[in-house]
Amino acid sequence: MAVPVVQLRCGVKNDAWGKKGKESLSARLWAKTPGNGPIDENQTYSELWMGTYPSNPSFVLSNGELLSDYIKKNPQVVGDAVMERWGAEIPFLPKILSFSKALSVQIHPDKALAEKLHHKDPKRFGDSNHKPEIAVALSKFELFVGWKPLNDIQALFKLPALKRYTPGGNRFDEQTLKWICKALLEASPQMVSETVKEVQKIPTEQFGPYPYIPSMLQRLSAQYTEFDNGSLVAALLMNYMTLGPGDAVYVPADSIHAYLSGDIVECMARSDNVLNAGFCPRADRNSVDLFTQALTFKPHSSQEAELPRKRSDKGLSGRTVEYAPPMSEFNVLATCLAADQTETHNAILGPSLMIVTEGSGKMEFHGTTATLEEGQVFFVRQGISLHFSTPKSMTIYRAYAE
Repeated sequence: MAVPVVQLRCGVKNDAWGKKGKESLSARLWAKTPGNGPIDENQTYSELWMGTYPSNPSFVLSNGELLSDYIKKNPQVVGDAVMERWGAEIPFLPKILSFSKALSVQIHPDKALAEKLHHKDPKRFGDSNHKPEIAVALSKFELFVGWKPLNDIQALFKLPALKRYTPGGNRFDEQTLKWICKALLEASPQMVSETVKEVQKIPTEQFGPYPYIPSMLQRLSAQYTEFDNGSLVAALLMNYMTLGPGDAVYVPADSIHAYLSGDIVECMARSDNVLNAGFCPRADRNSVDLFTQALTFKPHSSQEAELPRKRSDKGLSGRTVEYAPPMSEFNVLATCLAADQTETHNAILGPSLMIVTEGSGKMEFHGTTATLEEGQVFFVRQGISLHFSTPKSMTIYRAYAE
């Protein structure tokens, strides 16, 4: 008999771009679960994964069983709608990310391309699914996402240091942008270095609404050397955004992005496919032709990338907001409670994964009361209402499908 709520033990990753030791929120949350930790202060901690993806799966804390096996044995826990569409599976993958320097300039292939890549190279592309995603800031969050408006890019590439990367002619459209992106990615390390140095010498007023470009190139070069093509693509072509806690962006499949600094809740369709083009060793980069052919050219402004939050009808007391991307695999709830506040989540007709990111309190369901502590992660079966309370404060993020 499947229980309504199952506490999980989740895995953490140690990518070089993560934060060191206890500076990493993903490490601090991971270490709160029995059996995890201790935190190594000399190690970087980048991602805490929650769910059933096979390369970093979650386990039932009480008995060590894989969450994926638990769900297969008890398929009723996902609900009829999810079962009919995705089978006995969680169709999304939530994570906590902590990063001290830029992640790779990357895109996640759409379903059609993912199927081709998985068939051709299943070791490198471990599944055939697409990977649209959202990122919700838990701290100050800097990122590059999507493209600057075409008119602004056109103006930048009239600067003498950048003209060499344009095809010429009067027309400037998305094909021109693709041409420029490809030219920047194919530039030799020496040409990249020369361009970075030339651009840094240009007075900031010549960059119009983007006076940060010279200093950003200096910052990125310090992280990944002045020879990395990704620095030019990110600083010159992509939107640079700074978000505060609770702010969010939506990144569609095939949309270019690179996260720069901060701590976030990330949730995506259940996939780990990625095409890289910069801020990583050249051996880890995919072919420029493949990368540029797969690109989509939206969003075309930072405003288009923003994902607004709205008050959720899942929360009875009005203390829950919802992030609802334009896709069907998941939505994300955020419940923030101050001292002595309560909230009730209506029953969700599909599976959900929940993490306490801050504070402590209690959770009541089916006549049971459980103590909640920061870092705890839970799988909640379909059809269960949850009541939350806290004497001090508590923040919960909960991804679900139905």
